[in-house]
Order: sequence, then C-alpha cells, then structure tokens
Amino acid sequence: MEKIEAVATLGQDELLKPARVKAALAANDRLKLYLSVLQAADARADKGDVPPLELSREFAAAGLSAPWLAELPASAYREGRILHLPEFARLTALLREDLRTMARPLEGDAGFDARLSTWTAWLERLAPDALAPEELHALVSGKRGREDSIHLLVMDLHKALNHVAAELSSETIDGAHVWQLEPADRARVAAFMRGLNATRALKLDHPGLDTAATCDGERLLLQNDIGTNDAHVLVIQVQGQRVSLTYSDLHRRRFSFFRTLLEAVGAAWSDPQSRITAGLNAGEAYYVGVATFDCRDEEHLQEVLEGIGSRIVFLIDWNRARKRLEKFVAKPLALAVLTEVAGRRVGHTSWLAAGGEKLIFGAMQALGTDYFHLGDRLDEVIGDERAKAFLVDAFALATDAMQQHQPLALIADDVRLLLARYLRRNDEFDLLAEHAAYCHALAEGIRDALAHGHERERKAARAFAERAKDWERRADQLVMDARARAQTRPRWAGFALLVQTADDVADALEEAAFLLSLLAADHHQGWRGEVQQAMQALAGAVLGGVQDHVKAIAIARGFGEASSAEDHEEFVAALWRVLNAERQCDLLLREVRRALAERVSDAATLSLSTDFAQALEAATDALLSTGYGLRRLAFSRAGVGE
Repeated sequence: MEKIEAVATLGQDELLKPARVKAALAANDRLKLYLSVLQAADARADKGDVPPLELSREFAAAGLSAPWLAELPASAYREGRILHLPEFARLTALLREDLRTMARPLEGDAGFDARLSTWTAWLERLAPDALAPEELHALVSGKRGREDSIHLLVMDLHKALNHVAAELSSETIDGAHVWQLEPADRARVAAFMRGLNATRALKLDHPGLDTAATCDGERLLLQNDIGTNDAHVLVIQVQGQRVSLTYSDLHRRRFSFFRTLLEAVGAAWSDPQSRITAGLNAGEAYYVGVATFDCRDEEHLQEVLEGIGSRIVFLIDWNRARKRLEKFVAKPLALAVLTEVAGRRVGHTSWLAAGGEKLIFGAMQALGTDYFHLGDRLDEVIGDERAKAFLVDAFALATDAMQQHQPLALIADDVRLLLARYLRRNDEFDLLAEHAAYCHALAEGIRDALAHGHERERKAARAFAERAKDWERRADQLVMDARARAQTRPRWAGFALLVQTADDVADALEEAAFLLSLLAADHHQGWRGEVQQAMQALAGAVLGGVQDHVKAIAIARGFGEASSAEDHEEFVAALWRVLNAERQCDLLLREVRRALAERVSDAATLSLSTDFAQALEAATDALLSTGYGLRRLAFSRAGVGE
C-alpha cells in the first residue's frame, strides 16, 4: 500500500496535502504536454510537410518517457473535418487520470468538482481514434468566454493550487512559501529570492511574484506566479547541477524578450518551433519553452538562480508597455528600449504608473510645433538613437521618482525638461555635423590622393572620383532634408540656409576630385617637384580649414545655459582658423599658378591643373561664408551676444 493511501486510512487528510499538491503540480506539467501533443498533431495533419515538433525537453521536464505519445503527431491524419489519432484512447485515459490527480487537493470545491465531473465524463464518451473540430476546441482552447474547456480547467486548477501551496507552507525563506525542503535546497531557494527581491520594488503595487518551493524526490521545484495571467507560467526544477526552467506565454514578443534576458545568464533554450503551439485563443499563438542551465558547481548554480529571479519582474505589464512605446517608435526600437531598461534594472512599470504615453505626448506637446506636429513619431523627428536614449532616460527618471513618491505632475515636468535638453543638446546641429563629415571625407581624400600620386594613376583617381560623387550626393540629400523641415518648422529656416551654404564646400571639393581624375586620364604630362609641393600644401590647408569647421560645429552643439566663456572662446578660435585657412589658400593658389606657369607647358595639363587648384580654393571661400553663418546662428541659439 502507498504511504499516501496509508495515511488516508487514518483520516489525517491534512497530512496528505503537501504530497497531493506536489503530485498535482507534476500532473499539471503532464497535462500541458498532452495538450501540446494534440495541437502538434492537428498542425501536422493540416500540413504534412511541417517538421515534426521537437518536444524532448518538454517530455524530460514533465518526467515522461512515452515513445508512443511522442510519435502520435506524426501518425495523425485528417479525413474531411475529422482528425484521426491512433492511440488517442490511451491519451484520453491519461487526461482523465491526471485531471483527477490535479484536482484532488481541491476536493470539496463545488465549482471544481462539477467541472471535473463534466469533463472526465465527456472524455469517456469520445471516440477512441478520432476528434471533430469542436471536440479539439473543447480540449485545447484557452479563450475565456461563455464556454469552458479542459485547458481552461487546467489553468484554473493550477492557479488554485498555487494558493493551496502558499497555505501549506510551513515557513518562508525571504518571502518564498516553502515546505518539505531538503537542507541543501534552502540556500538555493534563498539565492532565487535574493535575485527576485533585488528587483521586486520595480513592480510597485502590481500583483505577482509570489513564490512557492518544495522538493519532489531529488528535485527542487520553484513556482512563481509572475502576474495575473492564467497562461503566464514559470516553473523551475533543480536537480544536481542542472537548472531547468519551463516558461509559457501568449505573447511571442514577450517570450523572445524573456529568452534574451535569460540567455545573458547562460540559458540554452529548446528549439523555437518546440515552443510554439498554434490554435489557442482564436488562433493566437501560444508559446512554451524550456531553458536549461548546466552549472559548474554550487556557487555557479546559485548565481544562475539569482539571475533568473532578478529578471522576472520585467515580464509584468511588459506587453502593455510595448504597445504604448510603439506609438512613438518603431517595433524593433520599442523592444530595444525595454531590453535596455531591463538591463539597467530600471524597468517599465513605473513609467506606466506615472502616465506612460501621456508623459511623452505631454513633453512633445509642450515643446510646440517648432519641434513636433500632430501625428509625428519621436524616432522620425529626432532619429532612432536619440529617441531610444531619451526614452531609456525617461524610464529611469520615472522609476527614481516613483520610488521617492514624487507627485505625478513633477514627474511630467521632469520628462518635459528631459526632452527639451535632448533637443537643445543636438537637434539641427546633428544634420549640420553629418554634412560636415562628408566635407571632411572629401578634403581628406584629396589630400591623400595627392600624397599617393593619384594624379598619375587613372584607375585610382577614377575610383576616388566615384566615391567623392557619392559623398556629394549624400550631402545634397541633407540639404533637401533641411529644406523640407524648414517648410513646417520655422526654427529650421536658419539651419536650412546654413547647410545650403556649406554645400558649396562639398560641391567644390567634389569638382576637384573629378578634375583630378581627368588629370590622370592621359592629360597629365607630369608635375615638377615645385608644382607637386604647392598642390599638396594647398590641399593640406583646405583639409585644415574643414577640420576646424567640424570642430566649431561640435562646440556649437554644446552651447546652452551650461556652456562657459571658455567654450565660446574655443568656438571663436576655431572660426578664426577657418578665416586664416581661407587667406592662406588665396596665397597658396598664387604659388600654384606661378609654379604651373614656370613648370608646365602642356595646355591641357595647365588648364586642368589650374581649375583643380581653383576648386580647392573655392572650397575655403565657402567655408568662410559658412563659418560666419554658424557664428551668428550658434550665438543666437545660445542666447549670448556676438
């Protein structure tokens, strides 16, 4: 006679509850696997070319060794609407047995007793090898409504068992309800709870994170309820130096998110196909996966448990946060934000509690139509990188403020100031800096081409001219972008004019690159040493002027209330160097002309060389005009006098 039954004969049912709860939780694992097999069989019968579902990890996690059950999907076929399943009678027997095992700790609950009786009787009436569509739906449907299902019964029993487990707990370890633990497992439970408690406060007053732990033979079982969703389940098994985690979720993106979080702790997940079971919730995918961690020693095992525990809080309300973020940024960027804030242990719950999307919309509206219009998305206006950085900082700000119990109105003001700082710190200067980078690439390329003698190498000169043309086209596109923004945002008008002036620099340098390719195309009869030296000196001076232009923009980007007199002095000094470069290039152009007149007799070479040098000098004329415009605009935006 089994010990459980022996105790039952003594009338001490209370003594049986822990063992029955453990048995019920094990039955829950098996029941979920049975339903997964049925759904896999349904999918396989619909599409015979679908690869067989790999459920070996799920079978191992459920403690099942049943080859016939694993092979059932491959043998399923459909005639008309009827799904034929060899060995289905064996499966219905298992379903009835494990439903009773799972419900046993809850005997006396009228609702569960009635549902159990209804469904076990229904299972007995099923055909031994066939299922109609409505019968399959009654087995696997997870959609709540007027109709019950076996899957819904399993989920409801599981939730109720968690409450029973908490009531059975003989003690708690750092908040976890535990019973019948082995001495060696106490430290493991404490490690898991150490991680869980390190981030628990981030959920605020949201329900969830209750933990129960017990032993089943040599296995430590840890159950966390995550939140209120019935289909959102996390179970951890520890045996020897291996940790196995079974996770289920209705939301594919949240599953992928959690998978990424646990991979940072060393998780090896089952194949993605084995985690997806179609047919639940009116066709919505239902995802199940098993992650395993093979640990080197006890210390590593406890680190893994702590790492798992610390990441669970970021699942709470995750999908709600994702949907709200997607009002401001594209889906991949929303996922990147949520992953980043989880990595920083900031999370998203405080942002939602403080207003969520209202915080961001309010900040955008407060800045007015100079920055944002109705329907604008954050990433489209300020770019992906800045949008992500701002949102991550906004989440961190909301988390700190909620932990300090600051008023919501104050949090909203802080987010508005944060967005204003992001825009003031970079805004239009980003576009101008990008344009200047293309000018720098052109000037540096010309300097290097002369240093390597490309005026005598047709292939190299032509290749550089093609790259230069591509850079010049990209610079032109930035000019068009600035003009388009100026049409709807008045504050962009000054920058649009400035970028247009700066584009003369790019045009002149691209023209010089083109002329260099002509010189190399059999027209060049050779530059004597003095001509070569003068040309290189001119190209070097142009590059120096462009470098100071880039530096001046970088300084101007930081202008604001916090900028110092030293910043202003350095900015002016960079602009003066641009002025000196223009004057120096005037003189160097004359030196080039003199050298050409003395050393070059070929008419084509003389003409092309002169045009090449004049194009370089014209670039510094445009640089000077751009510098004056930048000075006026930067000081105006910074609120300082010239």
